[in-house]
Order: sequence, then C-alpha cells, then structure tokens
Amino acid sequence: MDLDATDFRILNELQNDSALTNVELARRVHLSPSPCLARVKAMESKGAIQRYVALVNPAALGLGLNVFVSISLKDQSKASLSEFERRIAEHDEVMECYLMTGDSDYLIRVAVADMGALEKFILEQLTPIPGIEKIRSSFALKQVRYKTALPLPLLQR
Repeated sequence: MDLDATDFRILNELQNDSALTNVELARRVHLSPSPCLARVKAMESKGAIQRYVALVNPAALGLGLNVFVSISLKDQSKASLSEFERRIAEHDEVMECYLMTGDSDYLIRVAVADMGALEKFILEQLTPIPGIEKIRSSFALKQVRYKTALPLPLLQR
C-alpha cells in the first residue's frame, strides 16, 4: 500500500492515541472529517492498521515479573517448529514469541505475577510441550524503554 505524508500523520496520531474521535484526528492532521475517515478505513482494509487496543499497565494487574525465556528444540523440522508455535500460542502468559536466527531457538517474553507463577508456567505449561530440549530464563530488572508505536518515515509538515 502506498502511504503519503498525510497517511503517516494519521498513523502517528493513532499510534499515540487510538481512542481519538475522527473529528479530533481530522483536526490534528489538517483534514476535514470525511476524507480523514476515508483514509483510515482504506488503511484498515489494506492491513496497514491491523487493530485497536488498550495498553494495560502490567503492575496494575499484579503481573510484576517480565521474563525472557529462550527455548531450544530437539528437532528443527518444519513439523516440530509448527507444533511448538501452535502450542506456545495457547498460553496467555506469552506476550511475544520469536524464532531466532542461528540455532533456531525461540525467544518468548512472559508476563507473570511472581517466581511461583513463573515456576508453575514453566513446569506445567512449557515443559509438557513435545520436543523442548533446553529452557533458559532471563529476568528484566528494570524496563528502560517500552513502546508500541512503530517508527514512521519522516513526517512532512
């Protein structure tokens, strides 16, 4: 999809506050409401805008432990990778999952309440997944930066 400077301004505003009304969004990007809404709908239908979400503070839900878990599989076949990915997607604690380059390890980020919840997740949810060879955990001591907004090309104003 070809996006122009106005589309990028719209995306920038929506990434910062997706709850904006169309009227307010249009005002911020210097459009009238009707063309602004048409652009948003076009970006939604083309997949540039995937969905709208509310970002919830993990601490407010008692999820104070952010853990990065590296997982090595015994077998690197397409079927094994696919089965692992299917099974890991079933767990709400898993916030992100990446297949890494090199030795085909997976890196997942898990949000849990505490060490007991992490232990329970690893022992009861993770280790029963067939084909796991090794599990290594790293704990986030402090969140230095967290953002969800993607970098956009320079906005022309």
